[in-house]
Amino acid sequence: MKANYQHLTGADKKIADFILANPAPASEMTIQDLAENVKVSTATVSRFVKRIGWHSFREFSLGFGGIANQTDDFFSEIEEGDAPAVVVDKVFQGADNALDATRALLKEKDLSAAITLLTKARTLSFFGFGGSSVAALDGYHKFLRTTTHPQFHPDVDIQLMQAVKMDEQDVAILVSHSGRNHDTLMIADQLRANHVPMIAITSYPASPLAKKSTLVFQSVAEEVNYRSESMSSLIAQLTIIDSLFTLVGAQGAKTKTGEGLLQDVRHAMETSRE
Repeated sequence: MKANYQHLTGADKKIADFILANPAPASEMTIQDLAENVKVSTATVSRFVKRIGWHSFREFSLGFGGIANQTDDFFSEIEEGDAPAVVVDKVFQGADNALDATRALLKEKDLSAAITLLTKARTLSFFGFGGSSVAALDGYHKFLRTTTHPQFHPDVDIQLMQAVKMDEQDVAILVSHSGRNHDTLMIADQLRANHVPMIAITSYPASPLAKKSTLVFQSVAEEVNYRSESMSSLIAQLTIIDSLFTLVGAQGAKTKTGEGLLQDVRHAMETSRE
């Protein structure tokens, strides 16, 4: 809700305001209770939870209940007078909270679907720009250790050429904090035209990128002062990619090809070290 707040309007903001002001009580309310307190219809509440990334109010209630009783300053603002140690504590707390909230949104069926797509992909291309290119590069680096055939290049024109050459036998992972980056959306349109399965990693489940994608994994992050581009968003993105890599790697380890490849990669890396 914090991440999506600036994009909410009307009744959605009323619901978010009430939940954020009363997290513990709200986590225990039924959909009828919440609707009565905010003075909206249950249908409005149902549409709200779907717009912020949940399939149903029940799923939202279960997920939100796990973090509602955490510290009131879930995402703490950094003040100019804060001592260095206090700033560091707030940064670490923000990272911890972002990871907890991101984990709560990861759904078993989406993870299973991602494993199926990734293990069957002819090639796996990573796309991302700006801060998100760091996560895309990290994904490329990790998946080189698996039986997949990953590719990534930081240049937008080369990424677009990669997208043009892909089809339904390939898979794309697109990383964008906002889900609104112009270049990322241009590539997503090209991938969609080629019927390429797309896995989006974004903080905004109602963003244009999310709507164009086959699967969406939400990286929850705060937007606070001193951080126009959320640092914890990157940490959440990297951890989602780590999770996908580990799941695919575990599948590959069950085969002689995958196990042998991992040993070969480890051996090659060891020979490069003194």
